[in-house]
Amino acid sequence: MEYGICNLAVIPLRAEPSDRSEMVSQILFGEAFEIVEWKEKWVQITTAIDQYSGWIDRLHVTNLGHLAYKRLQQSPPPLTYRAVTQAWKIIDNTVIYLPAGSSLVFLEGTTSYIGNQRYEIIGEIGETDNLRNIAMSFLNSPYLWGGRTHWGVDCSGFTQAVFRLKGLQLKRDAWQQALEGREVESLLTSRFGDLAFFDNAEGRITHVGIVLGGGEIIHASGKVKIEKIDSQGIYSEELKRYTHKLRTIRRYF
Repeated sequence: MEYGICNLAVIPLRAEPSDRSEMVSQILFGEAFEIVEWKEKWVQITTAIDQYSGWIDRLHVTNLGHLAYKRLQQSPPPLTYRAVTQAWKIIDNTVIYLPAGSSLVFLEGTTSYIGNQRYEIIGEIGETDNLRNIAMSFLNSPYLWGGRTHWGVDCSGFTQAVFRLKGLQLKRDAWQQALEGREVESLLTSRFGDLAFFDNAEGRITHVGIVLGGGEIIHASGKVKIEKIDSQGIYSEELKRYTHKLRTIRRYF
């Protein structure tokens, strides 16, 4: 088996081996993956953090040894970033601006390595913040199908990113996240940090957001925003109607 690691700010993960295929998720700097299949231009992978599968451009693959992969797979993220971006200086004097949630193991001071490439931090590292501040930092981030960063995020990418920055790893999709945690009896017994899940006409869970309390929820729909929620679902003041039907609420902390 072969392994790789992301040494770019963000790598798009696609459903099929094509630039025209939908982006189903993203791989952030410092995240490892298992290589499943090689094609001429594409590589099928499975991510270490959430076992999500897809295709990436083979030019984006940086090989990683088996022991290094196991350490990254079995250990919690060594470092998370509170700021939207962090700048890193590479050995060739170029700079990468990293999204929040990027991970890197420091070996000496503020220096680390991926293979034979040396990385040095520029600026300050944000310490882990409280869950509310992390969630609020995403306000007005644009909706992006498959996105996981402040630069663009989908509903489950938003909840996964917020929880990851607080040290808890969720699965990637809303329906997968709904299988984790423990069920909360109702919205009345919910509390800040619970996740509310919403289904479509066929009963499939298709949306998720973070309960804020006081009849409010923060979620990614068009952009990350705060809206009203009650026992029926999310009510849009802008549209003057319910936009998402509440299915269940679950607790993780």
